[in-house]
Amino acid sequence: MTPVLYSFRRCPYAMRARLALAAANQPVALREVVLRDKPQAFLDVSPKGTVPCLVTGQGVVEESLDIMRWALRLHDPDGWLDMPQAGWDWIARADGPFKAALDRTKYATRYPDSDPQTARTEAAAFLCTLDTQLGAWVFDQETIADYAILPFVRQFAFIDKPWFDAQPWPDLHHWLDRFLTSDAFARIMPKYAQWHEGDADVIFP
Repeated sequence: MTPVLYSFRRCPYAMRARLALAAANQPVALREVVLRDKPQAFLDVSPKGTVPCLVTGQGVVEESLDIMRWALRLHDPDGWLDMPQAGWDWIARADGPFKAALDRTKYATRYPDSDPQTARTEAAAFLCTLDTQLGAWVFDQETIADYAILPFVRQFAFIDKPWFDAQPWPDLHHWLDRFLTSDAFARIMPKYAQWHEGDADVIFP
């Protein structure tokens, strides 16, 4: 059975799942979900209705970081899992406080009790610290930390790109720009039609 990935192109969680699946050369049947019109087959396997969702012969994997680990444990040709423990700490900080601040900056109307400028300052503090950690990568070579965090930095950057580009984060800017022009990014970002029950599956990557 080819695993099935329910995905949404622009979702950063789905992006990082696709990045790991592509790096592992793990084929999946990609089903593009429109979040306002979720197919019943998707809801049947993911009652909470969030992407990405990977359906394998052994069960359902609903968390993006778990999908990354699942793929890379099968095949990790670039050694993404060969990472210091500190990398998992960086991912946790990105997924926790940084993502919370990102959401309160980008989707301010959803958080009426939060000040978007304060949230942006909190997100920027994380990125400033990350900039001091970065060389070409978070560590000496590319790891899962880079590709787990980059989709969220991309999302934050495009909230207000001129403001972002003006910040004194040279290594962070280089890191993100290299990602956005990479083959890895191009490989995960083709546009797919919305999947409907009965459609032929598109094999990714």
